[in-house]
Amino acid sequence: MIVAALLSWFLVGLFIRLSKQRGWGQPIRKDGPQTHLKKEGTPTAGGVAFVLAFVSVWLVALIANPNPVLENNTRELLIVAAAIGMGLIGFADDFLKIRSRMVGGKKELLAREKFPLQVIVGLVFAILAAPYASHLIAPSFGPIWDVVLITLVMVASVNAFNFTDGLDGLLGGVSLIVLLPFLGVSPAALMLVGALLGFMWFNAHPARVFMGDMGSHAIGAVAAGVYVMYADAWLLPIAAIIPVAAVLSVMIQVISFKTTGKRVFKMSPIQHHFELSGWKETQVTVQFWVITALATAAAWGLIGGKW
Repeated sequence: MIVAALLSWFLVGLFIRLSKQRGWGQPIRKDGPQTHLKKEGTPTAGGVAFVLAFVSVWLVALIANPNPVLENNTRELLIVAAAIGMGLIGFADDFLKIRSRMVGGKKELLAREKFPLQVIVGLVFAILAAPYASHLIAPSFGPIWDVVLITLVMVASVNAFNFTDGLDGLLGGVSLIVLLPFLGVSPAALMLVGALLGFMWFNAHPARVFMGDMGSHAIGAVAAGVYVMYADAWLLPIAAIIPVAAVLSVMIQVISFKTTGKRVFKMSPIQHHFELSGWKETQVTVQFWVITALATAAAWGLIGGKW
């Protein structure tokens, strides 16, 4: 984990320098919190750097010290493969956003383009992962339903963690807490936590770099993977209560506006609603971390100390 943190710290710092030289700055929504306007031009897509650090250190660790339990090697390989697959979808979105600001053209992947790609990656992961999935509480409903459930968990997790991004340090801190129970079990979780620590050195308020979609997609995939493989898929939405709230707030906002023409929240995802309600950005971030810690503790209390 220490090596992953140091490599991530180095690569993210290098990425920030390169981004500033190339002008890969983040545009800020004018209808959002006015305190965010000063963030205009902050380098984005920093997730590219920490995901590279995460995958590199995990691969070296696997080669140098393979898990004596062969099934766990397979589990880890599938988790990291899902993170890479989902991360590449996020990378395509990051790339289009940066290129559009530099030379014009397509601005981003549309939801109708991104979602089918996520389903494909999630389905492939589910088919391969189902025989290795852990069922500690919920009974197995048969191989087909297992595949459907795992696919839904993977796709939902990726989108939920993606919507949680947007405040300095918010997603990084939430993700660290959600993954903490797996540090002694999953090398993928351990290395990702290390990589996130290196990234958060620069992402703490005021952020010098933003995560972007590649980072959030990879995090969501690892979170889904470890909960499916080593714990129980039903525990993830409890531990990841903030990502769940974020994605639900977006869904509620869209449905309400399309059906009634009115908005339920001042802005979605929900973290921005609290900002526009007068909360400071750091207050929202830290209190969401606290909520996540309590929710994760509650989730793990349900299985009575698995490890």
